[in-house]
Amino acid sequence: MTNPFDMVLFGGGGDLALRKLIPALYRAHLEGSLEESSRIFPVCRRQEDADSYLDTAQKALKTHLRDGEYSEAGWSEFKESLRAVALDIAVPDEQWDHLADLLGGDNERARIFYLAIPPAVFGPCCENLSIKGLIHEQSRVVVEKPLGYNAKTSDEINSKIATYFPEKDIFRIDHYLGKETVQNLLALRFSNVLFEHLWDAQTIDHIQISISETVGLEGRAGFYNEAGALRDMVQNHLLQLLCLIAMESPNSMSAKNIRAEKIKVLEALRPLVGVEVDENIVRGQYVAGGIGDHLVPGYLEELDEPGSNTETFVAIRAHIDNWRWAGVPFYLRTGKRMEKRCAEIVIQYKKVSHNVYDKSAGQAVPNRLVIRLQPEESIKLVLMAKKMDSLEMELKPVELNLTLSETYDSIRSDAYKRLMLDAAANNPALFIHREEVAAAWAWVDPIIEHWRATGDQPCLYRAGSWGPQAADDLLRLDGRAWVNAR
Repeated sequence: MTNPFDMVLFGGGGDLALRKLIPALYRAHLEGSLEESSRIFPVCRRQEDADSYLDTAQKALKTHLRDGEYSEAGWSEFKESLRAVALDIAVPDEQWDHLADLLGGDNERARIFYLAIPPAVFGPCCENLSIKGLIHEQSRVVVEKPLGYNAKTSDEINSKIATYFPEKDIFRIDHYLGKETVQNLLALRFSNVLFEHLWDAQTIDHIQISISETVGLEGRAGFYNEAGALRDMVQNHLLQLLCLIAMESPNSMSAKNIRAEKIKVLEALRPLVGVEVDENIVRGQYVAGGIGDHLVPGYLEELDEPGSNTETFVAIRAHIDNWRWAGVPFYLRTGKRMEKRCAEIVIQYKKVSHNVYDKSAGQAVPNRLVIRLQPEESIKLVLMAKKMDSLEMELKPVELNLTLSETYDSIRSDAYKRLMLDAAANNPALFIHREEVAAAWAWVDPIIEHWRATGDQPCLYRAGSWGPQAADDLLRLDGRAWVNAR
């Protein structure tokens, strides 16, 4: 259980807060992780929204919680911690004074400001927090992606926040880092001698990281058309997962040591510049197709802007130029309107150096470690074994399967819950440092600039597929293939 804290949730009436943050805090309450005197202040734009917030939050919980999670008794207790307020984030008027009165003058109590708002108003919000004297020694600010559209705008946003909060009190959130399976990835790597010696170019053939979505724009048309898949997913989620897979063992699991190792990975990423972008990256944009039993429109129809060349899919062949990963390709892939919603990391091992069985036993399949982050969380290891129902020697791939949602059926994994509680406890280990953000943009910006300079057009792919053919060709030319989620 965390110590009592106050959380001011700017954007409390927005989609992120109602779909993710309020349900996460409710789960924390149910499991006893919230000290009962902790208070949550959702900030709304209008007074009528604040007045009806409890009804809005209750409806959101019933909609977005899993079956069996919501209960009237649980809601009756949890709602006591909610104190919705109305104010204009950009105007430091008497509404801000009302918030200050509600928070009170206890400077020993942790105070978390969660900015679930557009990055353009991060700066004004922090400035007004300072003007009204709401920032004290125990204050921390949590900011959501995207932090800008390139290195320059990202640095401007970070510099503005840093005017009012020291780096140690800035918690940049990437919810993928809060997933329990991601934490298990680190435990798997650094707590098992079995993998400690099987995690380098000597044994691993290649690594795939895929995040596929079945949804389209879902009300984010304006933002997404300016960002695209590279900015929206690769610059943060995929590169962060890449860092955790590829980094060296830190001296300890402290935020400082983890950050140092992640930055080394980003700095060792081989730059993709000029024609190297064309040779190693595939852009895609979906057209009309079928998702399950439903026909869905193409990106341009959803956007209602026929001239857009924004990518909704990207596949990348990347390399890390250091001793551990020399010659091992990392294939990154993400896209919208894909066949299946899934996030997976595939560690593909090399073939055995010598096959002792003859052809009649069948082909030996290389070992494969598959770490699934969503929708369910699991870790699978594919090994070769003898078929048990045959008297002959026949080889067959079998799976050692740890399905975490079944093994720990009483635990409700929730990345946002984990990260918000960590912010309240002043534990920055799973958050992103400013130097990481800068290093990621330094790698991504030349790619975007090349596309802009050449007028690169995305390949088309049908909604409900696994992306454009060119993405399959990217691996086929290397003698490899994507491992598509089943």
